[in-house]
Amino acid sequence: MIGGPGSPTADGSRAVTDGGVKAAGWSGKVDANEEKAGMTINDAKFEESGGTIHVTTGPASSYWKTDDKATGDFTVKASFTEPKYMNLNTHPHPYGVFIGGNDMGTENQTELYCAAYGNGNFIVRGFGPATFQMNGRGGEANAAVHKAEGPGQPVSQDVALSVKGDKVECSINGTVVASYDKSAVVGEGKLKSTDGAYGLRFAHNTDVEVKNFSKN
Repeated sequence: MIGGPGSPTADGSRAVTDGGVKAAGWSGKVDANEEKAGMTINDAKFEESGGTIHVTTGPASSYWKTDDKATGDFTVKASFTEPKYMNLNTHPHPYGVFIGGNDMGTENQTELYCAAYGNGNFIVRGFGPATFQMNGRGGEANAAVHKAEGPGQPVSQDVALSVKGDKVECSINGTVVASYDKSAVVGEGKLKSTDGAYGLRFAHNTDVEVKNFSKN
């Protein structure tokens, strides 16, 4: 689980009907705690149609372009829309992008993600492969992060993670909301490198549409 206290099934990671990764060239994995609870990537659904990715979780999951890597200086970004805020959950759950993916699909999988909530908060967290938190267990508020008008209302976020020299930056809706020295996210118990797989990250029990996923 990301973005809140308790176990991955504290508010019930519910398996999605007819789940699995249903888009060519993509792979996915659920969090270690979700696996321990008996969940698999087939308990969430990843689909792509007409340039829009639709993800429904299920267990907290990460998805990546199977054969793609990001190295050196780069930016990974995507536009996320929660058509009905909190549609599948009782409190805000985040979604965003990740970088630094290594040992993908294994128990040693690493990644660093920045994710936004529809209540104006964001969170930066990683797996190395154990969890490491960059801005607290529940993240923090930032005025750049859009807020839904209420449950059932739409909310959208543009989320980007960039590596620029010795800095790693997260931007949401065009504003840098977090910046770290690369040494703060790479090392023992953290990332092997900021180079590696990149992709999309979703908390459990989310229903999100994604457009304009890219690396440059």
